[in-house]
Amino acid sequence: MMRLPAALNRRSLLRVGSLVLLIGTQQIARGASVVAVRLWPAQDYTRVTIESDGELKVREIIDTDPKRLQVEIEGLDLVAGLRELVGQLRSSDPNISSIRVVPSIPNRVWLDLALKQAVKPQVFNLAPVAAYQHRLVLDIFPFNPPDPLEQLIAQRVRELDAASERAARLLGGETDALGSAAINDPLGDLIAERISPNRLPGPTVAASTPPTPSGTDRAGVGATVSANRSAPAAPRAASNQRPTDRLIIVALDPGHGGEDPGAIGPGGTREKDVVLQVAHKLRDRINATKVNGSPMRAFLTRDADFFVPLNVRVQKAQRVSADLFISIHADAFYTPKPQGASVFALSTRGASSAAARWMANKENAADLVGGVNVKSKDATLQRALLDMSTTAQIKDSLKLGSAMLVEVGRVGRLHKPRVEQAGFAVLKAPDIPSVLVETAFISNPEEEVRLKSESYQNSLADALLKGIVKYFSQNPPLARSRSV
Repeated sequence: MMRLPAALNRRSLLRVGSLVLLIGTQQIARGASVVAVRLWPAQDYTRVTIESDGELKVREIIDTDPKRLQVEIEGLDLVAGLRELVGQLRSSDPNISSIRVVPSIPNRVWLDLALKQAVKPQVFNLAPVAAYQHRLVLDIFPFNPPDPLEQLIAQRVRELDAASERAARLLGGETDALGSAAINDPLGDLIAERISPNRLPGPTVAASTPPTPSGTDRAGVGATVSANRSAPAAPRAASNQRPTDRLIIVALDPGHGGEDPGAIGPGGTREKDVVLQVAHKLRDRINATKVNGSPMRAFLTRDADFFVPLNVRVQKAQRVSADLFISIHADAFYTPKPQGASVFALSTRGASSAAARWMANKENAADLVGGVNVKSKDATLQRALLDMSTTAQIKDSLKLGSAMLVEVGRVGRLHKPRVEQAGFAVLKAPDIPSVLVETAFISNPEEEVRLKSESYQNSLADALLKGIVKYFSQNPPLARSRSV
């Protein structure tokens, strides 16, 4: 092997070293560039996301003023990109009133957020995943976050107000008697107590509060609804059990949302959008339906475009004492050929097929894409609580899934003729029959078009409702007492 002269070697090394030093200095001076900024407002919380081609560091957080949050970010080069956040802010944002971007010394900038209420912020970094590069996330949680049960009541109160207004227009304002009669439904006592001017205020339960075990009062302080369920292992009586005249609550879970678009079809259709549209249609149908004289009420784990961690979706359903949990998705695969709808239930003994295992792994990765603060103690606690699923829950979930699969098969092709099982994290409520419905393959061009079609969405919502009604007709819900 030919050896170069020592002097030449030294000169070459010096040149290379100088070049490396120069490149390194320029890189340090340049800092990270902003790839995109996004703002996700919701009642639950507002998320601010700064995506960049290099990791950003938060040097200081000042939140001594409950109505102001200041965050100093190091490593930013394009302050102009960060200023796009100001243009994305809307007056309807429930948590943030204004955003200012204040340059500091080179490669540092202050993000100054004026707030509409006291908040509990979380600031954390997310490593590159899927289509995203480095992300710095600011989650602005209200200090008193909305309670799912209160949201369910507020939804009913709004409906009653709208009904009273319609009646007033028809009857010329003579609606005093009608107003009192309209509240006489299974949520009546609870609504009356919550809206009474003499009611003592009770503490609001945070979204991160662990769910109370089955069989106790899970309606919160001052609530009048409690769930008196039998032990999970007790079998249901399908044929001779008497119908129960009480409110049936169905939790609908539109998959993905916010930072997590879910699967994206060849035409650009996002899963998170179409499943939310289907959930809204199904909600309206459920709210207008009775089963054996018992009215039903739907509760959505998200009713807008924001991200909800998997464990929080389950917790919300438990908080409102849901009788069923239905997670709505749109399937996808690497090739456009697969098609058809599927229904999945939980399995604690391994997946029923390789496809079911693959699907569970894909859906369970939603937290990575959507962005969960792994340092949150509540997330760890909730994941532990989700490992208590019972054999009885899985048995009832399979019954529900079978009833829904039959009806869905009447409006479109089925990918599998039976209910599949796998370890879906979102189905692990130990006391609520839970299924995950893959409405169609959004990766299939023909089915993508169908998923965007309002007529197909309506047919699908009708089929899902028929499956729910069929399940409850054969498996009446257990009694739930109300104490005043």
